[in-house]
Amino acid sequence: MSATFPTPENPAGAEHRDVVVVGAGLSGIGAAYRLQTECPGLSYAVLEARDGMGGTWDLFRYPGVRSDSDMFTLGYSFKPWRDPQSIADGPSILAYIRETAEEFDIDRHIRYRTKVVSADWSSADARWTLGLEERDDEGGLRRRTMSCSFLYSCAGYYDYERGHDPVLPGIEEFGGRVVHPQFWPEELDWSGQRVVVIGSGATAVTLVPAMAADAASVTMLQRSPTWISAVPGRDRRADALRRALPPGPAHRLIRTKNILFSTAVYQFCRRRPAAAREYFTSRAARILGSEELVAEHFTPSYDPWDQRLCAVPNADLFKALRRGRADVVTDTIDTFVPEGIRLSSGRVLEADVVVTATGLRLLPFGGIAPTVDGAPVELSEQFVWNGAMLTGVPNFALCIGYTNASWTLRADLTHRLVCKVLQHLERHDAAAVVPKAASGMTEHPLLDLTSGYVRRSIDAFPRQGDRHPWRVRQNYLLDSATTLRTPLSRTLDLIPRPAARPAAAPQETHA
Repeated sequence: MSATFPTPENPAGAEHRDVVVVGAGLSGIGAAYRLQTECPGLSYAVLEARDGMGGTWDLFRYPGVRSDSDMFTLGYSFKPWRDPQSIADGPSILAYIRETAEEFDIDRHIRYRTKVVSADWSSADARWTLGLEERDDEGGLRRRTMSCSFLYSCAGYYDYERGHDPVLPGIEEFGGRVVHPQFWPEELDWSGQRVVVIGSGATAVTLVPAMAADAASVTMLQRSPTWISAVPGRDRRADALRRALPPGPAHRLIRTKNILFSTAVYQFCRRRPAAAREYFTSRAARILGSEELVAEHFTPSYDPWDQRLCAVPNADLFKALRRGRADVVTDTIDTFVPEGIRLSSGRVLEADVVVTATGLRLLPFGGIAPTVDGAPVELSEQFVWNGAMLTGVPNFALCIGYTNASWTLRADLTHRLVCKVLQHLERHDAAAVVPKAASGMTEHPLLDLTSGYVRRSIDAFPRQGDRHPWRVRQNYLLDSATTLRTPLSRTLDLIPRPAARPAAAPQETHA
């Protein structure tokens, strides 16, 4: 496939693509599909640092790993979800991503074990030069460069190489085993073991019921409660629609239904927080059969959706607690001791295995630190345009999903917007495009959540503004109505092609 964008002569052996997508996870595969269907004349490559596709769903392999969004909205709009489970386990999601890539011939564009370690935009040449590290079967590294006209980061915002690892006093004294969910050891056997899971977020509430089936005991040790909502693991209305309609129409109807429902729940929580608190606590009390247990362990100090709501399919966490297969303790750690963890209250939780579900680390653009003409870009000083592009950085886009709904809903809008920008470039015969710097805006954090993992790292990220198209809204209904209708010429600056370089004068030769 030949390049459409004008580029200077590449050095001998240098590889060039019109578009490079970084990351072959859920977002990267979706981006590739949109590129080849909406911009079929452009060449592209997907660069993936790991050994296989899937991103998060290939990395996380801890017991019970699953989605916390329904698969009719977390899945692709163009690829109906056919599994009976609405809240799906990790292996099923990974299989779905792989099947999508194979079905649409995306897999042949993916380069595995290829990490982007640098990205520099040249204004003179109107292209990105990417520094790559390619890893062979033996782990050896080969360094090379390639170039592209447009760079699209679909690497998410989690650090795949390091999780959040807070200081745990006395941990070296512990006589058992300590594991982090992000790097789950395949050989770990917790059968008949006493397990303590430190944390109360989505990972912890998944691990506890999954490990409780075989462990002697499982205790969820939390510093403070998290809002948790029981949801059906299977969508009966979706099942009925799939029986009555062909896959395509059924998928679209189910997707619309779930978008409307999740949006309504979020708006209810934000606009009527007191009523939302009452709803979630009373529902948990009905399942657990104890208002005291809910008041002590499942009533956070913050309002619902100040932090992301944790979903437990079929109330599996609550059921494990009620049946005595697991318990929850709300306290802080004084120190580890050989036999377990001594709490600030003086109680000792005996343990053979401690799982530190203490959260993730955020990392902008998969660790790529873009430069423009050799100068580093101060990301924290840039604004995000339409949740997709950055001021001061030409021909660069990033994929950011929703924090209050399925990641893929926002991601797919961004993929389509990127394609619209690429078409805009081609239509105007321009080399590059960059968002116009806005003035007089009040800046806000890119991710407007109070969660610890967000507060720890958000200062390193670009900012959002206070009005469209600089505000990253958490509302798919509004975004779907406005994002693709944004007048590009009003908010984007076109950069003309570089002047053609004069041909070298022929050298006179003498016999």
